[in-house]
Amino acid sequence: MSSPKPTAPKSVVARRMPLPEFVAMLAVLFATVAFSIDAMLPALSDIAEELSPDNHNRAQLVLMSFMAGMGVGTACVGPISDAIGRKPAIMLGSTLYILAAAGAIFANSLTLLLVLRFFQGMGASGPRIAGTALIRDLYAGREMARITSFVMMIFIMIPALAPALGELIMDAAGTWRAVFVAFILFGLIGIAWVWLRQPETLPPDRRVPLSRKRLMLSAREILGNRQVMLCTLVLTMGFAQMFSLLASSEQLFGDTYGRADSFTKWFALMALLSGLGTIANARYVMRYGMRRIARAAYAMQVVAASLGLLLVASGALHGDAAFYGFFIWAVSIFFMAGVTFGNLNALAMQNMPHLAGMTASIVAALSALGAVLVAIPVGLAFDGTPTPIMLAALACSGTAWLLMAKLRD
Repeated sequence: MSSPKPTAPKSVVARRMPLPEFVAMLAVLFATVAFSIDAMLPALSDIAEELSPDNHNRAQLVLMSFMAGMGVGTACVGPISDAIGRKPAIMLGSTLYILAAAGAIFANSLTLLLVLRFFQGMGASGPRIAGTALIRDLYAGREMARITSFVMMIFIMIPALAPALGELIMDAAGTWRAVFVAFILFGLIGIAWVWLRQPETLPPDRRVPLSRKRLMLSAREILGNRQVMLCTLVLTMGFAQMFSLLASSEQLFGDTYGRADSFTKWFALMALLSGLGTIANARYVMRYGMRRIARAAYAMQVVAASLGLLLVASGALHGDAAFYGFFIWAVSIFFMAGVTFGNLNALAMQNMPHLAGMTASIVAALSALGAVLVAIPVGLAFDGTPTPIMLAALACSGTAWLLMAKLRD
């Protein structure tokens, strides 16, 4: 006989804010990460010219350092949120994010900028991880995956517009540094919304004090959970190929395909089209289950990456046709993310309601850091073609597809 699905205590459920507002607020919190990455894309060439003129590929590290900081920060935020509550954890993370963004405005070397971006990533992990734990406090299983998909539907609009907004800010201010002012304002919006409207979802009697013994026992339980670790490995594979594409996107659109002037428009279209993945997942996840949908998405990417590599290697497409072929494949990468990431997080958290914050931390930290370790060499191997990224997508999606066979709904 199957065990009952974990649900939130009635005392917590009674304090939910209206669902539409809850979804919108979480979309803003989650989008802190995506906005902080995507709004920087139009600035990479200017940053390279000013701070790294001898090696333009090093400007990609502005993205990777943020992701690395996010990976480290997520290892801390979960246990902190389990100990002090979700709202204070979001406040602390957002404050660090804002302070690091303020410092980056005045960075006069690439090294200093990378350090500040690392701390900004650590801060961004606060709203992202505590927000995930907040959802798990209120929802479980497929319902959690469904809510996450609703969040992602709104969330996708922010990264879709972020490059264009970043470009607009740069044009108006005449410097890439002004983008960090937008990050500060975005962080303040998130803080105000959570502080004024979101009730605390983790009552004192369910909090886990921060102590070395408890942390060790909790970490051992999470790391020893086969389902959690499999989901983490699969998420690593998914993030790795997405990070690799993001890191080289400006160079691919601009240098390889001659779309530098329209990069932000193409990126926005790509993000909006990929949002169909979250819509499809929200509609069908209750019927088909999280594992089946996610595995099908990775199988789709194996086929898409293989076809892309074949077309690039054969030179069958030229000019505009080559660009449109690449664009369709890039959309498939983000579509795959929309279909899989929410489901995999829900699968990982499904049987861990008593350690929701720390589980979210460990899953996010290990998957983000692992993905960065894969994406950095892929990004630095950029050779003017999409071949390195497509090879990474093929290897990562193939591995993810095999691992998904071992998961259960």
